[in-house]
Amino acid sequence: MSQNPPDLRPDLAPAPQFGSGTRRAGQPALGMVSLGCPKALVDSERILTRLRAEGYAISPDYSGADAVIVNTCGFLDSAKAESLDAIGEALSANGRVIVTGCLGAEPEFITGAHPKVLAVTGPHQYEQVLDAVHRAVPPSPDPFVDLLPASGVSLTPRHYSYLKISEGCNHKCKFCIIPDMRGRLTSRPAHAVVREAEKLVEAGVKELLVISQDTSAYGVDIKHAEDRGHRAHITDLARDLGSLGAWVRLHYVYPYPHVRNLIPLMADGLVLPYLDIPFQHGHPEVLKRMARPAASARTLDEIAAWRSDCPDITLRSTFIVGYPGETEAEFDYLLDWLDEAQLDRVGCFQYENVAGARSSDLPDHIPAELKQERWDRFMEKAQTISEAKLAAKVGKVIDVIVDEVDADAATCRTKGDAPEIDGNLFIDEGHETLKPGDIVTVEVDEAGEYDLWGRIQDA
Repeated sequence: MSQNPPDLRPDLAPAPQFGSGTRRAGQPALGMVSLGCPKALVDSERILTRLRAEGYAISPDYSGADAVIVNTCGFLDSAKAESLDAIGEALSANGRVIVTGCLGAEPEFITGAHPKVLAVTGPHQYEQVLDAVHRAVPPSPDPFVDLLPASGVSLTPRHYSYLKISEGCNHKCKFCIIPDMRGRLTSRPAHAVVREAEKLVEAGVKELLVISQDTSAYGVDIKHAEDRGHRAHITDLARDLGSLGAWVRLHYVYPYPHVRNLIPLMADGLVLPYLDIPFQHGHPEVLKRMARPAASARTLDEIAAWRSDCPDITLRSTFIVGYPGETEAEFDYLLDWLDEAQLDRVGCFQYENVAGARSSDLPDHIPAELKQERWDRFMEKAQTISEAKLAAKVGKVIDVIVDEVDADAATCRTKGDAPEIDGNLFIDEGHETLKPGDIVTVEVDEAGEYDLWGRIQDA
C-alpha cells in the first residue's frame, strides 16, 4: 500500500508492467524501456505487439534480452537527460540498444552521447523500429507456438488501458516542441477507435483512458468524417465509447466551447465526470506570452457552467510556474485564479528551457530559486484546496475501482482519480477477497491531503 505523493510529474505514464512469460528454446527476445507520457506508453505497446506477432519474446530484464528498445521522452530538458541516462544504463547492462520515441527526432543528440547505439528512430515510426530490430535480432517465429492475445500486448494492469485517438497537435505554444517532434494533428478514424475499445472491453478492460495531444480537436483534420456509423468528433466518440459499459476517462481536453457538450454525457453517467484540462496559467498576459488562449476569465465562467450541469465533476489541470517574464503580480493572480477555480486535482511544472522552443528566446527568465519558491507556494495552495474538497466527501457513498491488493489494504480509485497522477482510496478492512479490476461501493470515512479511506458497503 502506498499513498500518492503530491509532486508526481503529470507528464509521466505509469511504470510499464512486463509479464514474466515463458520463452521457447531459440526464441529471440527484446527488452523495452518506456519513458514519458501515456501516449509514448501506447507506442511501446504497439511496437511490442508487432514484435510478439513476429515471434519475439518480451524480456522483463536486461539479462534475458538479445537487444533493448528504449522509447525516449524529449518533452523537457530534464526528460532528455533522463532518456540519455536510460540509454546509458541499457548499454551498460545489455550492450545492444535501439532508440526510438520523441528524443529520436534528434538523432545526433543521442549518438553524440551514446555512439554505440544500434539505431535511432523518431516517434511513432513503427516500421523503422521493426527494421532496426530485424537487423539487430533476426526473427525466428514458430506459428504453432507463438500465440498473440487478441488484445495485443498491454503494459498497464489488465483492468485499464490507454486509448490513443490521435497523434500530433496544431497548437504553437512557445514552451512546447511536441508539434515539431510528433507533427500536426492526425486523427484516427472513429470506427477504428471504437473497434479497438470494443476489443479491450471484451478482453476484460474496465476503464478506458482516452488520450491524445489535444483530445478536444479530435477529428478536425479529417473534417469530422463519418464512417461505418461512427463520426470523428469528440462528443460523438465519447457517446460511442460510453455505450460499451466501461469507465471512460477523458484526458488532455482543451477548453474549447464545444467541451460543454460533453458535460451532459457525464451528468447522465455515460462517461466519467472527469476532465483533464491543461490550463497552464491563469493570467491573460502570461497566457499570451505562452501563445495560448488568453480568456482565463471566460474559463472561470465555463467551469461554473460545467459544475452547474454536473455537480460531481472532477477537474484536474497542469500549470507552469516561473515562465519567462512572470511577475510577482502575475503569479499572485494565478493563486487567486486557483482559489476561484477550486480545481480538484492539480499538477505543476517549474518552467524549463527546451532546445528548439521559442520560449527560450524570451526575455526576463526567472531564477531557479524563485521558480522553486513559487512552485512551493502554488502546491501549498493546491494542497489546501484538495484537502478541503476531500474532507467534504467523508460520509458519501461512491463507487471505486480496485488497482492493487496487498496484506494491508486494497488501493482503489474513485471516478475522479486517474492512475498514478491523482489520488487513491484505501480499503483496509474486509479487502481480502477483492482483486484488481473489481468495482465496489464504499462509504468514505476518512480524508487526507490527497487520498481517501473507506469501507465496503454491504450488498
